[in-house]
Amino acid sequence: MHPIRPAFMLMAMLLGGPVAAQPSPDPVADSIVRNLTRGLRIQGQGGTPPTSETAPPVPGVDARTTAQPGQGAVSLMIVFATGSDALTPESQALVASLARALGTEPLTTVRFRIEGHTDTVGGMAMNQALSERRAKAVRDALVTRFGIDPARLETRGYGETQLLVPTPDGQGEIRNRRVQVVTLAP
Repeated sequence: MHPIRPAFMLMAMLLGGPVAAQPSPDPVADSIVRNLTRGLRIQGQGGTPPTSETAPPVPGVDARTTAQPGQGAVSLMIVFATGSDALTPESQALVASLARALGTEPLTTVRFRIEGHTDTVGGMAMNQALSERRAKAVRDALVTRFGIDPARLETRGYGETQLLVPTPDGQGEIRNRRVQVVTLAP
């Protein structure tokens, strides 16, 4: 949340006026932050994990993940050309929102695993290598274009081993072709 927003809301409450919702400059980044802070203990909040507020779906962001229950994670529908690890222009915008999210409090001191996932089209070995290259492409963009500390990011490719939507071999499913970001530790 933007640092001005809580102060504005507090001032409005103290003055007895209505608290108008302020439009977010980047609703995608806000959605990513909500998902990545699930289960995260934030210093100064009595060790209580924040509650996940319900928000309308945001294009490119899916709260459904294959991470452990209660672990902060988000699936990003980062699109790559078929068989490629090159980010499309749409994906570059989504990675920019991810970078904005990683630069907000309380995430500035947190480490993350960037996971590459594929669908079941193609061989297992090819999908494994492709998922590793795609995770690395997102990490590299975060580091080189947005200045995210590389020590905060690790990558791992899972190929077709952790499908978000179960499908038979050889069936394309866009929701399985994703990059998942998982919260590791502050």
